[in-house]
Amino acid sequence: MALAKKQIKKVVLAYSGGLDTSAIIPWLKENYEGCEVIAFCADVGQGDEELEGVKEKALASGASECYIVDLKEEYVKEYIYPILKTGSVYEGQYLLGTSMARPIIAKAHVELALKVGADALCHGCTGKGNDQVRFESCFAALAPELTVIAPWREWDMVSREDLLDYLAERDIPCSSSLTKIYSRDANAWHISHEGGELEDPWCEPSKEVWTMTVDPMDAPDVPEKVQLSFLAGELVAIDGKDFSGSEKGAGAYDALMYLNDKGAAHGVGRIDIVENRLVGMKSRGCYETPGGTILMAAYKGLETLILDKESLKYRESVGLEFSHVIYDGRWFTPLAKAQLASAASFAEKLTGDVVVKLYKGMAQVIQRRSPNSLYSEEFATFGADDVYDQKHAEGFIRLFSLSSRITALSQKGSLKDQEK
Repeated sequence: MALAKKQIKKVVLAYSGGLDTSAIIPWLKENYEGCEVIAFCADVGQGDEELEGVKEKALASGASECYIVDLKEEYVKEYIYPILKTGSVYEGQYLLGTSMARPIIAKAHVELALKVGADALCHGCTGKGNDQVRFESCFAALAPELTVIAPWREWDMVSREDLLDYLAERDIPCSSSLTKIYSRDANAWHISHEGGELEDPWCEPSKEVWTMTVDPMDAPDVPEKVQLSFLAGELVAIDGKDFSGSEKGAGAYDALMYLNDKGAAHGVGRIDIVENRLVGMKSRGCYETPGGTILMAAYKGLETLILDKESLKYRESVGLEFSHVIYDGRWFTPLAKAQLASAASFAEKLTGDVVVKLYKGMAQVIQRRSPNSLYSEEFATFGADDVYDQKHAEGFIRLFSLSSRITALSQKGSLKDQEK
């Protein structure tokens, strides 16, 4: 290990400005002799507060440079929208907010490392979490020649107290303290909350947990309607405002921010789940995804109008499988590419408008229309029509249930044989 450490000349660290990564910079310089540390911060819409002063913190901790890369529009357009088309929801509830941001961060991390001539990548993921697998799987797919350094798997520090003491001994400023209760991760799609009382699954989340959405109990008593317009599976307008990304219109990131504001005001998008981590243990977390919840509801509402039974069934199977692919960090794989292509093919027909009603935590589809709709009022009416003779249903039912009929008759025959 000592020999390997001496060989590392330049490393790019995924830097957030928090306690962990603030300690990692001096630790790298001390343990990898002569190593230059460059900080990399990905702006995926986590907010100005988290990014404020990041560069200054990195330099004060010993980094030679800090690059803040704006990925917001690309994140929504090239990652969130394609995942939306798969309909992926992990374990029935989680809209994958943390895991879907990892591929683009990893990709930008690798691109910067190659650009500056680094020979190593470094991250601050713990040895218990999913993110270490997600990031390193992406690194392996994009730049297997780069060494990956994971300090939490190397150093002997095990607590926040250890990290704070480490920084204090070196007179390195850090805004973190022992009073921090929750671990949070935010991006344009959502914010996650872990730790504190949430470590006990019997304990109800306090009001202090939620930071993005209004408590549904305190939300407006009057519902609000939001109209979303799609073209070939892409969101292009909301409430008549152009969000297509054209020269005159706002882009995908702006569209998501618009929906986040609408949903948050009505307490939409809160979930409290116990999920299965990739590494084998369970964890409890609370997630807020206001805009994403609206967007997912609208998209699925349009799907029900346009896709036939077997197509929707298959698309749902793709969504179930892809939820695990993205959760497990397998974005840059042939399997992911094939599943995304499959979902995109179904999305080609997804053109139309959907109205979603927001009310005290709910996002309910109440109107939908499309030029590609397979719904026919003439066919579906309970009144008289010329396209469906109800007498024909008898033959269909008899053939549809034939295997059940044969099985029942066979079993009755076996009973008669036993009686003999």
